[in-house]
Order: sequence, then structure tokens, then C-alpha cells
Amino acid sequence: MGITTMELGEIAKLVGGELCGDPAVRISSLTSIEAATADDLTFLVKAKEIERLEKSFAGAALVPMNTKSDLPMPVIKVRDPYLASAIIHNTLLAKPFQARGVDPRACVGRDCVISDEVTIAPLAVIGDRVRIGKRVTIGAGTVVGDDVVIGDDVELKANVTLYDKCVLGNKVIIHSGTVIGSDGYGYATDGMGQHVKRPHVGRVRIDDDVEIGANVCIDRGAFGDTWIQSGVKIDNQVQVAHNVVIGPNSLLVAQVGISGSTTLGRNVVLGGQVGVAGHIHLEDQVMVAAGSGIHASLPKGAKVGGIPAFDVRAWARSAAVYAKLPEMRSEMRKLQKKVAELEALLAEPYTTGETHE
Repeated sequence: MGITTMELGEIAKLVGGELCGDPAVRISSLTSIEAATADDLTFLVKAKEIERLEKSFAGAALVPMNTKSDLPMPVIKVRDPYLASAIIHNTLLAKPFQARGVDPRACVGRDCVISDEVTIAPLAVIGDRVRIGKRVTIGAGTVVGDDVVIGDDVELKANVTLYDKCVLGNKVIIHSGTVIGSDGYGYATDGMGQHVKRPHVGRVRIDDDVEIGANVCIDRGAFGDTWIQSGVKIDNQVQVAHNVVIGPNSLLVAQVGISGSTTLGRNVVLGGQVGVAGHIHLEDQVMVAAGSGIHASLPKGAKVGGIPAFDVRAWARSAAVYAKLPEMRSEMRKLQKKVAELEALLAEPYTTGETHE
């Protein structure tokens, strides 16, 4: 349920939409077409699915620009209903920050600089010389190491771990179980096969407006920073190795793994379970299909899939052929048998009869 209500006229103005209906109708929440009631706003992504909306009890709907207007409820026509619905939903759910201060059961180290506008929950541990900005929420059981810097409007959910010297910008959200700044996976092997740990003395830097899902691991740099740039969104259970740089507004879906010193440009999209080798570069707007393996650098705008990854269209055709391999193998055996029979016939001596009168 939303915490506020808005008139349709306000909503249309918020998303730059074209309102067809009464601007005074009030909306309290946003939900799916099937679940919507008279107080709800819903949204239709594809105009061809208009029949779903005709059966809805929603108080109003967001629809594509090319949707007809004679619907049983007011509509707001927008270029992208999916995007508009996200903007409106966030607005309806927005609530002012409430600073509850530092819970007496939390542990705060020496020489910290902490804004008065914070909420630090029970059993949180804050190290020495930590700097925390305004409107920051730190969940129960979260551990913040020494010399960490946290910007404004940051939310750390319960049981997040920030190792020493991590730097977080503004409007960062980190979900439960995530570890930021752990040592990278680096060893040197001697002549006897023993592995000698390489120290990792760098940091993790996370810029503004980054969201990191649950149970993500981002390793500190061996030297210098592992850098998550502004607007990056990381799904659950992702591994980012030491000295990786992820460019602005990139998307990493669940269970992606990126090896050390690899860099990503702007708006790179890695589908679920993509593996990326170390010391390569993916340029701006690269898109990688789920489950793929990337072993070499990719140019701007490349769309790839498979292991090893190659052009996604060729990969899709190859995948379609792969499913038919058993049938093709059977046909091949039949053809091989036919060819063998023909070769045997051709190998027999060729004689012609003579006719005598």
C-alpha cells in the first residue's frame, strides 16, 4: 500500500504523459492489471494486450501512446509505460527519512565523524575514523571497517560488511550478506608448488546511485582501486575481483563473475551466470547473453553469446542447430551408408557386351 495519494493530473505531469480522463481522480498505489482495484494505478506495456486492461478494475492505467482511449478507466499515455510506472511507484512509496540516531547496542569506534541524521541499528559495528554522511541507514549486524567513508542517503541493509578504507558515494544501497573490500584471489606459486598469498592493499570505491544486491562479493584492489562507477546495478550473488572497473550505468545480473583487472565501459549488460576472463576490456554498450563465457576484449556495441562467446545472432542459429544434432547424426549415418554403397558399385569392373551378326 502506498503511503500517499496523488491526483492523475499530478501523475501525468510527473511522467510527461497525456491524460485522457478526470485529472482529479486520486490514486494511492500501483499494482498489476489483474490485482488492481478502484484506488490503484496499473500499466500496460504492449498495446496489443489491450484486452487484459478492458477486464481490469483499476482506477486508471498507464498505456503506450498508440493505445485507444475508449477504455473503462482514465488512461495516461506515455512513451514507455514500464519506465513511467517505476517513476510513479517510487514517488508513491517515498517517505521522509527518520533519523533514529545510534542505537545504544551498536558499537562505534574512535574519532568517527557521524551526521546527526543517521539511523544505526542494534549490533552494528563502526570502526575507527569512519565518516558517515546525512540520512544514512545502517542495518542490524552490519560491520563498517576503519577509515571507511560513507556519503549521503546511503542504505546498508542488515549484515553487510565493509572492509577498511572502502569509499561509498551518495544514494548507494547495499543488500544483506554482501561483502565489500575483501582480499582478492591472488597467489604466487614457488618451485615446490606452495602458494604464497599476494597482499591486497588497495580499496573499493563505489560511486553515486549504485545498488548492490544480496550476497555479492567485491574484492579490494591489489594496488589502487576496484571501482564501481555511478548508476551501476548489481544483482544477487555476483563476484567482482580485484581492480575491476565497472563503467557507469552497467547492469550485472545474478551470478556473474568478473576476473581481476578487467574493465567495463558504459551501459554494459552481462546476463545471468556470465563469466568474464581477467585483463580484458568490454567497451561501451556491450551485451552478453546469459551463461556465456568472455575470453577476449569486445568492441563497442557488441552483442554476443555462447562459450566462448561470439556474435549473438550466429550463436542463436548455432544453438538451434545444436538441438537437432541427434537427427542430423542419424541422417549422416544413412548418407554415409548410401555413399559407401555407391562407391562399392563404382569400384566393380565395368564390362560391355559385344553384339555379332
